[in-house]
Amino acid sequence: MITAPLFDSLEPRAVWRHFACLCAIPRASKQEAALVAHLLDWARQRGLPARVDAAGNLILTKPASPGREQAPGIVLQGHLDMVCQERSGHGHDFSRDPIQVELEDGWLLARHTTLGADNGIGVALALAVLEDENLAHGPLEVLLTVDEEAGMGGARGLSPGSLQGRYLLNLDTEEWGQFYLGCAGGVDVEASLPAPAVPAPAGWSGLEVTLDGLSGGHSGIDIHTSRGHAIRLLLDLLQELGFQYRFAVAELEGGTVRNALPRSATARLLLTPQQQAAFIHALSRIEARLRQQYGQTDPALQLSTRPWAGSAMVVEAGAWKKIAATLSRAPYGVAAMSPAFAGVVETSNNLAPLRLQPGRCEAVFLVRSLRDEARDALAGHIAERIRAAGGEAHILGSYPGWEPRPDSALQARCQAIYQDLYGAPPGLQVIHAGLECGLIGLGHPALEMLSFGPDIRGAHAPGERVRVASVAQCWTLLRCLLDQLSL
Repeated sequence: MITAPLFDSLEPRAVWRHFACLCAIPRASKQEAALVAHLLDWARQRGLPARVDAAGNLILTKPASPGREQAPGIVLQGHLDMVCQERSGHGHDFSRDPIQVELEDGWLLARHTTLGADNGIGVALALAVLEDENLAHGPLEVLLTVDEEAGMGGARGLSPGSLQGRYLLNLDTEEWGQFYLGCAGGVDVEASLPAPAVPAPAGWSGLEVTLDGLSGGHSGIDIHTSRGHAIRLLLDLLQELGFQYRFAVAELEGGTVRNALPRSATARLLLTPQQQAAFIHALSRIEARLRQQYGQTDPALQLSTRPWAGSAMVVEAGAWKKIAATLSRAPYGVAAMSPAFAGVVETSNNLAPLRLQPGRCEAVFLVRSLRDEARDALAGHIAERIRAAGGEAHILGSYPGWEPRPDSALQARCQAIYQDLYGAPPGLQVIHAGLECGLIGLGHPALEMLSFGPDIRGAHAPGERVRVASVAQCWTLLRCLLDQLSL
């Protein structure tokens, strides 16, 4: 149960009050309607103009403070939806249950699920600005998009010219003290491979094999961390065991969303009863090897088995081998590092989710890159591999990166304001994740943009947390920026 005393103990109270509300109202991607309705009612009670556009985005406005009507308009932007991930067996219903939160060593966290600080904190900051009657500012717009995590549908559907402001502050990055000036674009490759169904061998018994407990994480900003990828590891170990044991594959599934590193994968197999004990023993040796290899990045990794009732049909053996080889050899992880930004990934790819059943194998690859041409080249390469294996591949959902503008007046002003506040300059970064700035900029080419946010760790994975003190720092900075940029 989310309790008021926990949030009431946190500062700034206005921001945390809004975040508590976001934790209480379910807001999975494409299921933001209840939250939008709540915020429309909230805005009407305060006399704030609010509307929902054709894409479902919520746009709220607030007139300038007296004497600042001629200041450049500022747009505060975030997204309403969150990635919904839980630890296996926890039983959280993201369509109904509130997020359970804890406070630990200065961090607010959800121990068994995602927290939704990405991007609930950004939304809470913007809402707190709208209700703050003591804040001096120019004309304000707040754009709260929908469906960001599942394809950026809200930003994609934003009509050109919807925003009147000159500057946009995106509140959707996760490293306090850094100003983000650009981001990666992305595209999906939806793949389908034939998996002809054949009758299950007579007398063979079912065994379910699950690789679980991996750390997971954001498929962009965590792609370089060498964490285990449950789908790839399970495919690899089944191929390894295929040299020694005969088994038939009935099903294989892993991952739940395209923008999270898959934390678990399960295969349902059929083996002869005589082989089961030796097969399970071989799996225990592989588990020991994997736990040693991934002990630092995935300390909770486990490989488990249990009896399974079996299936009347399985995937034809030759097709299984081709599917496993094709997916294992497809590009995964970091493809290139940025030559312009030290330590930043330029181009990468994540495989998730995957669903294999007798008849068909379906998989999604999410390709990201700071360079649109590199994004398209890698997506094309993956599609060619799938087609060469006799499958179908469709490249879709492309969205552009956000290209830094070194001549930006907004960037220069914000740097100076940050320096005055904290006595040191902010870091300047680009992020290997998809912010909505690139899509918004397509329909608003004159809009200058900058992104910042608090310290958030473990986004898109259970255990996600946000550092409470950094939220207060963001609030101080945001208030100061709105004041100073309107003078």
